[in-house]
Amino acid sequence: MENVIIIRYAEIHLKGKNRGYFERVFANNLEKAMKGIRHEIHRTSGRYLIADFNESMTEEIMRRVSRVFGVHSYSSGLLTENDEDSIYHAAKLVAPESGTFKVETHRGDKRYPLTSMEISARIGGRLLSERPSLRVDVHSPEHTVYVDVRESGKALVFGSFCDGLHGMPVSTAGKGLLLISGGIDSPVAGYMMAKRGLTVEMLHFHSYPYTNEGAKEKVVSLAKILSEYSLTTRITTVSVTHIQEEIHKKCAAELNVTLLRRFMYRIAERIATREGAGCLVTGESLGQVASQTLEGLTSSNAVVKLPVLRPLIGFDKEDIIAIAKKIGTYETSVLPYEDCCTVFLPDFPAIKPKLSFIEEEESKLDVKALVEEALSTRECIRF
Repeated sequence: MENVIIIRYAEIHLKGKNRGYFERVFANNLEKAMKGIRHEIHRTSGRYLIADFNESMTEEIMRRVSRVFGVHSYSSGLLTENDEDSIYHAAKLVAPESGTFKVETHRGDKRYPLTSMEISARIGGRLLSERPSLRVDVHSPEHTVYVDVRESGKALVFGSFCDGLHGMPVSTAGKGLLLISGGIDSPVAGYMMAKRGLTVEMLHFHSYPYTNEGAKEKVVSLAKILSEYSLTTRITTVSVTHIQEEIHKKCAAELNVTLLRRFMYRIAERIATREGAGCLVTGESLGQVASQTLEGLTSSNAVVKLPVLRPLIGFDKEDIIAIAKKIGTYETSVLPYEDCCTVFLPDFPAIKPKLSFIEEEESKLDVKALVEEALSTRECIRF
């Protein structure tokens, strides 16, 4: 009998002839999540088992599994032989001493001589005989002992299911570049695209010395939290201070943010192309701020050829905050450090700017030189 963590995958079972590829990536992601912990991972007919670990690490392993996309559910349980006595001895360790319970059996091995109901009845009956304080309740039990008879000649016995993140394994849907700020929205956007299997690289724009080092450290902290889900290990930073100063000196004040975002998209596309990313990802939500109107979004899209994915486009702020709290980024996002978009912020930013007016104002700037100067400030921070 052995302590194991039982992992069941989500959408992978729909993948037909390509399932093997998704299973290999999923197993590789589990290995990455377990880095630094002694363990073995075994696959058995749609289940993955983490075994051969120190029992004191059970909670940490469960915590890490809870952050792996593609996991449908997971359980802490016991791996044993599939004969009745072995299953019963494992069930005794899982079953409560008192209260209501039932035994629920899944028989993956259809050659097994007993049906699922017969296994449940026999194990439940033996538990009742040994523990008189137990009572059977098949409809609303306080406790359930789950028995999973596998095709390998083994059985899994456990007491609960923990819900996983679902989604697809990270890296099965290509690579994208997330424009991450210090706010609430962009980390959530990165999380949501990683859930769909996208490898999420991160890019942060800063305006030092108008924003301080604390603002950058805040974003690095957010990137580290997000990396537990996205499995990325670095963030790229770029200074746009010189661009903001030029815009502030030469262009209409109401377009400060709109013009800055066009530069950000140009720079991001250059970096994405170098890193083999096939799209940009942002935390924009339609109508949330002046630059996120349909006109503002169209203006930004006009300067790049890569697709721009906006997973939060139809979310309101409460929706986004709820996810930020769930994934652990909210408390860091609300720390009082400003990002670059707050520098030279106009009193009345343009809400519905005309593209012709934007291009006219932008013609006052040496766009190519400003982009090249920004790229020269590129810094990669690994963690």
